[in-house]
Amino acid sequence: MSSSADSAADGHGVPGAPGRQMAGPLAHRVPDLGALELLLAVARLGSLGGAARELGITQPAASSRIRSMERQLGVALVDRSPRGSRLTDAGALVTDWARRIVEAAEAFDAGAQALRDRRDSRLRVAASMTIAEYLLPGWLVALRGQLPDTAVSLLAGNSAAVAERLLSGEADLGFVEGVSVPSGLDSVVIAHDRLIVVAAPGHPWARRRRPVEAAELAATPLILREKGSGTRQVLDAALGGLARPLIELSSTTAVKAAAVSGAGPSVLSELAVGEELATRRLVSVPVSDVALARDLRAVWPTGHRPTGPARRLLSLTRA
Repeated sequence: MSSSADSAADGHGVPGAPGRQMAGPLAHRVPDLGALELLLAVARLGSLGGAARELGITQPAASSRIRSMERQLGVALVDRSPRGSRLTDAGALVTDWARRIVEAAEAFDAGAQALRDRRDSRLRVAASMTIAEYLLPGWLVALRGQLPDTAVSLLAGNSAAVAERLLSGEADLGFVEGVSVPSGLDSVVIAHDRLIVVAAPGHPWARRRRPVEAAELAATPLILREKGSGTRQVLDAALGGLARPLIELSSTTAVKAAAVSGAGPSVLSELAVGEELATRRLVSVPVSDVALARDLRAVWPTGHRPTGPARRLLSLTRA
């Protein structure tokens, strides 16, 4: 056996061997996977050129990678001759170690793929009510066309509940409608909306020509969404927190039904009342000096950008 192989067998001259003090990260002392795969191909095929072709690289690139690995390890690995390439005794030892490393890397890759498959098999979405009822159905139909094997669950609630579900890990992606981003979440604007004042056709406001001003709106009991909802946050911000609830309800559908019944005026998303306005079950009431525009946002926990199906859904909302 050659002196280099004797040295390797004795545990000297080999990276990490006893008696030799190592410094720096392990990645600087151990060849990368590409180099180890190349060495295994040379051992199997007996040809550097054949190994290069199998791995889809040029022969000069393969030769350069082998030389670089030999310099890194400090031992000769391959004897080259016109008849082919043969491993040295040290090369045979390194190849045996390389095989175990590559097998471990393959197991790592298979495990990572299994994690991705599990992640991609489901998508949990949390959304505030207006987005859940009037925008998400179309987005989810489009997502189904792209990812037919992904099971999607939708948790609808107010903006505060959406934040809680994201921060507790119960949802992968959320959508909110408020004036600010809940603490602990990153966001991106995906759409714009505005709130409008509506009343049943028989309500006095339905026939007035002069716009309702902020002070009058604040002094009038209104049918409202509950505190914590994006709609309520926008209205409270516009009126300085002075909105007076006649009734507080936890869904847009319930608020609309109460307004249609003539119980009182309400403030709702323009997205939510299109059908009622078209059929004149509700009438839009003009207002002045009240800022009711808002951004609709996708949200996720800070520092955890959406991946997999959540990322795909996010791209659909912004298309």
